[in-house]
Amino acid sequence: MNEVVETLRKIEEKYKLFQQQQFTFIRALERTREEAHDMMRPVSSIVQVQCYKDNHCFNATDRRILNMFVSLCNELRCLSQKMETVHAGDSVTNGLLEKCKLLLNDSNDLTALRATYPHGVVNHLSLEEAQHRYGGVVSLLPIVLDSMRDWVTHSNLKVLYIDKDFKKFLAANQRPQKKKAPWRPPGKHPY
Repeated sequence: MNEVVETLRKIEEKYKLFQQQQFTFIRALERTREEAHDMMRPVSSIVQVQCYKDNHCFNATDRRILNMFVSLCNELRCLSQKMETVHAGDSVTNGLLEKCKLLLNDSNDLTALRATYPHGVVNHLSLEEAQHRYGGVVSLLPIVLDSMRDWVTHSNLKVLYIDKDFKKFLAANQRPQKKKAPWRPPGKHPY
């Protein structure tokens, strides 16, 4: 479990770096879509970003930021697989994990996906960009990271709850201790 938490923390640090370069990411998508003559349809999947990076990206900065996005998606996908092996889970954690897997599926359609408060990633886009072109791709990482944080929180609470139940069980099933007479101050005693 500690390994999962540590990996998630490292991915969050990389995401913060990526988030600072969101405008660079949007401009890279803009240039590669223009190069691909694909300005009409929105960026709707991780595969599409990968395709733009591999086939239509000629600028080193654009390639770096697109590669950063794809590698973050791959790291999150690997982490979700690791989470599945670490903790058997219950309906809540399994639901969060399935959501992450579905969102990180290469061919999943992200056009309708939008990050909400407290994430301002969509707010930084113009109305046209947010509604039609990049809102889903930009919203993917914060939504998946939120789901993974929720998974870790819920898993830790469940472990603490089980620990607490075990301590109660031990306390209830311990051998009875010899009871000592309560302490009395020295002096006169009735007997």
